[in-house]
This record gives sequence, structure tokens and C-alpha cells, in this order.
Amino acid sequence: MAGTDPAKIWQLPDTTGLKLEVVMLGGRSAFDSAIRLVGAKLVVAHTHDELRAALNESTAMVYTTWRDERLEKALAITQPLRVPLMVDDAAGIPPIENLSRFAKLGADLYCFSGGKGLCGPQCSGLLLGRGDLIEAALANCSPWEGAVCRPMKVGKEEIMGILAAVEEWSHTDLAALSRQWNKRAERIAKLVETVPGVTTEIEVPKGGNSYPTVTVKWDEAAFGLTVAQCDQELRAGEPRIEVLTASNPSLVRAVREGDPKNARRSRPNRLQIVSMTLGDGEELIVGRRPVRSSMTHARGRCGHSCRLE
Repeated sequence: MAGTDPAKIWQLPDTTGLKLEVVMLGGRSAFDSAIRLVGAKLVVAHTHDELRAALNESTAMVYTTWRDERLEKALAITQPLRVPLMVDDAAGIPPIENLSRFAKLGADLYCFSGGKGLCGPQCSGLLLGRGDLIEAALANCSPWEGAVCRPMKVGKEEIMGILAAVEEWSHTDLAALSRQWNKRAERIAKLVETVPGVTTEIEVPKGGNSYPTVTVKWDEAAFGLTVAQCDQELRAGEPRIEVLTASNPSLVRAVREGDPKNARRSRPNRLQIVSMTLGDGEELIVGRRPVRSSMTHARGRCGHSCRLE
């Protein structure tokens, strides 16, 4: 929107006379606020045809989380019109090969979280792509006083930390790590399933956060224990255990991702455990102590006998 022009950088978030539209390809998301912050007007496009129709002289950028074959088709539309397209693949590492994958596809910009699977500093990230666009990003952030993104500082400590993370991943054996993560997930599942009536599933999500994740299931009515209550017990216990449920979302409560064209029915609350965040032996703590004790306690409350070996 402002490029490297100091006058335009100082003008934001006033977009008078600037390219101000950002096409949200695939629908809106919780990260709209980061784009609207600089004064951008959001234009939603769910399909390639809608993308084609949305592009005009006021289009500053196309934003998308598409990473499959749809991305290549989108680039075939944006590139002839010289409209920059940015891919948000926050949780796309591992594998580290994604650092170059989007460049090979021709994406103008793409970004990753410094935390998540990359395991670098949480307050860092990676922005890669066309040199002129990277220069524009630099000109609109710290240390430049007067830029909209001046407060969003990334210190030299975070820069060195994320560099170390990238270098570590460049020679890490992901296959060996995956085997280790999967063994931890299997141990947790085996221990949890010693409680009658409790089942588990292990899967590796596609498209991001791609590491073994254990989903724990039980009949909440029969046990007299909801997923939210179990989550609360695990967090309040010793040691404290954090799990993934709908009870601990990171979304602002008013946010509803998607819109009528892209709306989905909300899924039932479920309890999930990510094995890659655990250190050696911690999967036994998670499997034996908090999860099993919560389940066994609930089983006892509903009058069923339970024997743990």
C-alpha cells in the first residue's frame, strides 16, 4: 500500500490515493485485524472466478492460506496482473523444505510463525519473497518512527533465536523425530485407554501443525465429566497439563472465522494432546497421572467399577 515512500508510510492508516483493497482469498479469518490495522479494505473471494472479478486498480495484495493446487491456479491469475499474493503458512514448519517451496511456486510473499513447529522465539516470524516487497515491509516497521508497525518490534535476541531454529531444522532428521513423537503419542494412548470406556485416536493433521496428535474420547454423560471440566482439572493439577480443547481458544470471543458461504458447523468439544511439545518421559506423566486420574475419578463418580493395572 505504501511501499518505501516515506510520505505514504506516514500517511497510513489514511489510504486516500493509495491502493487500499486486500483480497481475502478463501474467506476472512481471525487475522483480518492485522490487515485492517493499516487501513486496508477487505474484499472476500472464495473461488478463482471471484478472485478474477475482485482484482482492479485499487488492489494492493491478495492474502490466502491456500497451500495446495488452488494456490498455483490463483498465482496464474494474479501474476499477469502484477498483483502481489501472500501465503500465510504460520504452522507450515516442519518440514523445513517449505521455506523454499512457495518461492518455487512463484508466491510473491509468504510467512511462517517463529514459534509453533519451528520452535523458535514466540515473538518472531519469517517473511520471505520478492526483494522489493521485503524492503517495503522493512520500511513500514521498527525502527522507523512514524510507521504503523513501529510498536511491533522484534529484538536482536529474537532474530538470532529464529536464525538458530532455522539452522537447526536444516540438518534435523524429521523422520527420526516423527518416530519419536509417534511413540510418545502411542504411550499416552495406551495408558489412557486402560480406563474402561475411554478411546483414543492418533492422527497427523494435514496442512500445518503436522505432528502426531492424540484425541481422547469418552461418553461425557456416562462419566459425569465434560471435556471442559477435564481440561480444567488438568490445568489445576500438579503438574499442570495444558491440552487442546474448545475451552482454551486463542480467538477473541467476538471472532467468527468464515462467513455464510464458508460457514461450518461447530465440532463437538474434544480433548487433544500434541506429542511434539513433550520432553523425554513427560508422555508418561501425561498418560498416567493427570489424564488417567481424571478419567478414573469421573468413572468412580458415576458408579462404575474400574481396575487399573
